[in-house]
Amino acid sequence: MISKPRKEDQTLVKQRRRWKMPDINMLLIRLILLAIATALVPSLRFVPSDTTGAALYLFRLVILCVILLFIFSLRKAKEWDRAITLRLGKFHKVKGPGFFFLIPLVDQVYRTIDIRIRVMDFYAQETLTGDSVTIGVDAFCFWLVWDPQKAALEVEDYEEAVALASKAALRNVISKNDLSTFQEREDLIEKQIQEEVDKQTTEWGITVQYVEITDIQIPEELQNSLSRVAQAEREKRARILLAEAEIEIARKLEEAISIYAKNGDAMKLKILTILNEGLKAGNSMMLVPNSITEELKTRDVFGLAALNELQKKDGVP
Repeated sequence: MISKPRKEDQTLVKQRRRWKMPDINMLLIRLILLAIATALVPSLRFVPSDTTGAALYLFRLVILCVILLFIFSLRKAKEWDRAITLRLGKFHKVKGPGFFFLIPLVDQVYRTIDIRIRVMDFYAQETLTGDSVTIGVDAFCFWLVWDPQKAALEVEDYEEAVALASKAALRNVISKNDLSTFQEREDLIEKQIQEEVDKQTTEWGITVQYVEITDIQIPEELQNSLSRVAQAEREKRARILLAEAEIEIARKLEEAISIYAKNGDAMKLKILTILNEGLKAGNSMMLVPNSITEELKTRDVFGLAALNELQKKDGVP
């Protein structure tokens, strides 16, 4: 059944960036450096008159500038982050992971890109299939950024671009395939979606690793029709299997008849087996056809005379 329109289309909304805790290590490092710089400030209030004091003063001034420059230029990227740096507005380098330096007032971090595998869900609602059936399909895909430079420079918002490309690919694949294909060959549909999305996102330094369809919604009246069709198909298969079983039984019986016709002793043993099974079942009275008694050449309905005759042929006293 087709679900109601969603209040928020996740494929058109930017993925919300989770609130990140401040980097405690970087904060401590900057505080320590700032404390050292602050300790040097009082000693720089008065300029010494002698040569030695002037040299020491100049040395401390240089140290202070270096510390301040170090504080403002030191950056750190996590193992899964890559920092896109610009120098005077132009792309400079992809930096990270670990510590790296920026030239103050010259370099800047434009964007930090996560290169881990991500998962994103998308859907297409009220889309016509190749056989003009309105369905809704939910799916999700795993994707990652393999070239941070392209992802940052080739497209404005690569996350939204991947979402829109996935949704467009899903709609295109739905319109090219029949409903029966979605029911029987979901793996084929998933492969088509993956290839179509990956074809677009490769130019952005992004690859789609896996796509899976999670749900297919169809109209209620069509569900009832498909249920009746499936029930009729199951009944058809049941009758075919029963007919095949009857044919197989008939063939086996035909083989048994040919074997018994060639070997009279085997036929007598079969008759005795049937009588024995009847006696084991606790039957106090058994109806034996005349043909069996004639075959055994005796009036004994339990087949004892026939058993004695077989024992005499085998030489048993």
